[in-house]
Amino acid sequence: MKFICTEDYYHMSRVAANIISAQVIMKPSCVLGLATGSTPLGIYKQLIRWYEKGDLDFSNVTTVNLDEYKSLSPDNDQSYRFFMNENFFNHINISKNKTYVPNGLELNEKKACSDYNSIIQSVHGIDLQLLGIGHNGHIGFNEPGGAFEKETHCVDLAESTIQANARFFSSFDEVPKQAYTMGIKSIMQAKKILVVVSGENKADIVEEAFFGPVTPKVPASILQLHPDTTVIGDKDAFMKVRDSI
Repeated sequence: MKFICTEDYYHMSRVAANIISAQVIMKPSCVLGLATGSTPLGIYKQLIRWYEKGDLDFSNVTTVNLDEYKSLSPDNDQSYRFFMNENFFNHINISKNKTYVPNGLELNEKKACSDYNSIIQSVHGIDLQLLGIGHNGHIGFNEPGGAFEKETHCVDLAESTIQANARFFSSFDEVPKQAYTMGIKSIMQAKKILVVVSGENKADIVEEAFFGPVTPKVPASILQLHPDTTVIGDKDAFMKVRDSI
């Protein structure tokens, strides 16, 4: 694993955006695996700025998102499809029919997962997968458990994840309790993985995930076994491991 420590969130976002933009420039028809949440927002804003300057062209790029809440429609302002449209896709020249997110409205779990597995296979592999990491070590919505889930699956969200997401909804009862997520096998098959972490509140899980044992109890720990993983974090996120990177 390669670690890049930056001064703050802004510089973390800029370094990560540089890596993604290099991927797009080197391979204009690349497949990007994308993530939602607050951490990637700075990356998307920087990529949009470079697109607006004429430095980037997304017209031949394909994207595959990690996850989506089960039961939320694409036009629900808390769905991950809505998030991606509002914070990235609507502001660049990407073809929307080449941006893939699990279908949260498909209530047949087997079909929803099978359909998304087929999409991932049809794009012939992810060139670069962007990941955040949850406080409990989840990547995508692969929550801690007894085994690493291989492919797309429906997950019961951990209580800590539900609590963390509650701030985005008007009431706790509205917070989805399940989600469809890309599996560990699909993530690990990406040619390159880029993990972004920010803030002192991620320091414990950074140490546990990347310097502890590989275990499904900390899903992100599997990334230690990937041949090309880069972790970019600000100094607060790396405060407990700075002497080891």
